[in-house]
Amino acid sequence: MTLTFSATVAERGFEVDLQVDAGETIAVLGPNGAGKSTLLNILAGLVHPDTGAAELDGRMLFDLTDGAKVWTPPYTRGVSTLTQDADLFPHLSVLENVAFSARSKGIRKAEAHEIARHWLGEVDAVDFATRRPAQLSGGQAQRIAIARALASDPKLLLLDEPLAALDIAVAPAIRRTLLRVLRDRTAIIVTHDILDALTLADRVVVLGFGHIIEQGPTRQTLERPRTAFTAGLAALNLLTGVRTRGGMTTDAGLEIVSTVASDAPVGSRVAATVRPTDVSVSFAALVGSRSNSVTAGILDLEPRGDIIRVRSEVISADLTPTAVADAQISTGTNATFSFAPDAVTIYPAGDARPSPGAAPTAAPA
Repeated sequence: MTLTFSATVAERGFEVDLQVDAGETIAVLGPNGAGKSTLLNILAGLVHPDTGAAELDGRMLFDLTDGAKVWTPPYTRGVSTLTQDADLFPHLSVLENVAFSARSKGIRKAEAHEIARHWLGEVDAVDFATRRPAQLSGGQAQRIAIARALASDPKLLLLDEPLAALDIAVAPAIRRTLLRVLRDRTAIIVTHDILDALTLADRVVVLGFGHIIEQGPTRQTLERPRTAFTAGLAALNLLTGVRTRGGMTTDAGLEIVSTVASDAPVGSRVAATVRPTDVSVSFAALVGSRSNSVTAGILDLEPRGDIIRVRSEVISADLTPTAVADAQISTGTNATFSFAPDAVTIYPAGDARPSPGAAPTAAPA
């Protein structure tokens, strides 16, 4: 085990236990205020928890249990942090910026420059070695920041929204760079982008109110979410309830039929997902229809590229602008949302529950 972490920060309601295997990349997801930055800052040595302990590759980062007061300074932890802002030294060349990480560990200048050239090669930035940061584009600067973070050969790499500030046309190339350089490297990446998680992470950890509320292998967790937040990231409608022979009874009392095979036993707690693209909207009751149907008030219409997301308090649908116009769909009115039995995937959900007072959870914006 490369990293074992346990910490509490009472003032922030933070209490997290986490383990990360050697060479594993974990994506940490969660809404604002969930504790993502607190986790990274404790590991980096920038926030002092009330209690807890963390060990990285056999070395104690901190131990505040049972009266112990072990606290390793940030610069000796073997932890590097990469943020959305490159934060390069403006007065140094690209080569010197990257070499700075190695030199801060006591490595001599010539060797540090060799290390810097190696990592500039890894991020396809050798041609920028003599430039100053002011001469770089945002994507180029982030490549240099990646090289600098890795030049110190960290035991753990922390990435805090590394692609958030990049232009949408630049992000894919940086994502491919990260995929290459993170291979077999222990890393924790905080992101709001599901593509980052699917592309870079072996496992996802979802934080909520300072606690882990969901975790598991990336694809499995995102395809079978157990919380509304994770379902929203995955662009899925989430329903929770009890398994029946034909499908499920939701916590709001709706009978849902599913023809998709499920390993959840009858009577057990289950969750179900429905893609918004599989949901239709009309203003007529579906008498005799073979579809599942839910009547709900329309909350808003949200343009999303070439589709419109029609959101209700129960479920969401993705329609074309033409379909929205033809049906004269507008906010504040009741409509019938329907979806076929073969569009409903049901799976075991353990103790998953909807939010207090909530009906089945629609995929949020």
